[in-house]
Parts: sequence; C-alpha cells; structure tokens
Amino acid sequence: MRNIILDTDIGVDDAFALAYAARTQRLLGITTVFGNVTVEQAVKNARLFCQKMQIDAPIFRGCSRPLAQAPTSPAALVHGSDGLGGVFANPFNGEADNAVDFIIRSVNAHPGEITLVAIGPLTNIASAINQAPEIIARVKEIVIMGGAFGTQGHAGNVTPFSEFNIWKDPHAADQVLSSALPIVLMPLDVTHQVLIGGEAIRALQQPVLEAISRSYLDYSLKKERFEGMALHDTLTISWLVNPAWFGCVRSPLRVITEGIASGQTQRQLTNLASRHNAFADCTEQRICLEVDAEAVKHHFLTTLRGA
Repeated sequence: MRNIILDTDIGVDDAFALAYAARTQRLLGITTVFGNVTVEQAVKNARLFCQKMQIDAPIFRGCSRPLAQAPTSPAALVHGSDGLGGVFANPFNGEADNAVDFIIRSVNAHPGEITLVAIGPLTNIASAINQAPEIIARVKEIVIMGGAFGTQGHAGNVTPFSEFNIWKDPHAADQVLSSALPIVLMPLDVTHQVLIGGEAIRALQQPVLEAISRSYLDYSLKKERFEGMALHDTLTISWLVNPAWFGCVRSPLRVITEGIASGQTQRQLTNLASRHNAFADCTEQRICLEVDAEAVKHHFLTTLRGA
C-alpha cells in the first residue's frame, strides 16, 4: 500500500481506477486536469463519484489547457457529455484549491514517501516540476498511463501514432518522460491486453460503476464489436498492488511534439552512435510491455465485487 496522489481527467475508465485505488492504496488527494472532460467538469465528476462511492479524499483543480498547443475537444463520444456516461445529475461546482500547489507542497513535506499516479494528460505534473524542480528527487515514483509503442500491433488510439493522454499535451509529456523522475509507464501495449466484458462489470454488483459504463460499453460494441472495456487507467494501480504481474523494458523516453506524429512516444531502440542523440540527457525508465492479464483482472474484480 502506497501513499498516492491520483492525477486524473476523470472519465469512465478513470473512475474504475479511482475505485480500485481507494480500496488498495492510501489516497492522499485527487488532482484534476483537462482531457476526457474540461478541468471544471473533472472537479465536479471527482466530487460526485467520491460521494457515490464513499471515497474520502480532498479534490484539487489543475490545469485547464495544454502547455504550448491549442486545446482540443473533450472525449464526449466515448465517455458521454459529462465524462461519466451522463447518467447522474451533478450538483457540485467546479471550483477547488490549486492542484499543482498541492502536489508540490505534499511531495516537499514528505520526501520519498509519495507516489504520483497520472492517468490523464501530464500537464499538472509538468507544471509542478517546472515550478519546483526539487520535487523530481523527492517523488517516490510516478506511474503513468500513457503512450503506445506499436508492440503486438498496439499503436495509437487517437492517431495511428499517438495515445490520447500524451496526444492531449505532448509538450508536457515530453518534459515529464524525459525528466529524472522515477517513471513506470503503462502504454496501450499492455492496457489493450487487459479487457473485461459487460457481464463482468455487471457482476461486480456496483450500481454506480455499472451505470457510468453503459454508454462506454455501447460505444465499444459499435466501434470494436466487443461489449467491454480495457482497464487502461486501472493498470497503474495494478502495478502498485503487484509489480510482478508486469514485464518491463528499460529505456529513456521522449515524445514527438510536432507534425503528423505529434504525441508519439519514443524509446531508444539502439545504442549505435549517431550524430544527434535525442535521448542523451534522459533518464532510463521502466516501460511495461507484458502483463499477466488474468492475474490483474482477477484481483481487480475480486477487490471491487460487492465492496
């Protein structure tokens, strides 16, 4: 069990990860960011979901747009107009204390004790290390859902090259992934290997999770011909539960920030000498490319079933 701050653009799969995190980790706070929804809606969603799932954690409002590029639209087609399937009235407002300040303050107060879990665009994290670079050495680790490397055919889900969270703010992602933060990256290469069907979700006996997932499942059935979902964001928590479920490679990381491949994550594939080494000053990080999908699913479903 770790002390975690969960950084999220809370949509449907983020909510599943939050429910799992609340039952397996010490949740110090939830920091919100734009992505699946606007940051204002993310604050509202976090408050609503925590109330309905009886999760006790402070909620903070983070960045509302990317560091350098023009913002793009929320993912309403996948997550519904409000990010949580549009099934619940939401009486909450979108105001909250500053998320970046909370991250900096928490890490500085507890060096080596806090794990950051980032399951949305990395703008809050980039902003925190830009404002207070000393926290890079004080974060225990950061587990990130993002990226795609093309192994086993798992490439981008927004463009042929780019995964959504990275694509939303590639400049922030490049800053974070190329930094000296101790990173564990969960790309689509592993998240697309861990799928649960609608029947498994309904068997959880969790009315809130079942309700918010309906439109997501309908979208998946129409688009993928599979009534189910990949446990994208949840795998960050699975790593914290048991890293032995994952097979990782180590490599420095960068993100392409311009052109047709903007948002593509890159790892170093060769040590051969080259005139310009874009990875020269980057820290070697852990990239998860293999997963024991059955073990991950079993623990997730068992933990949430009727809890």
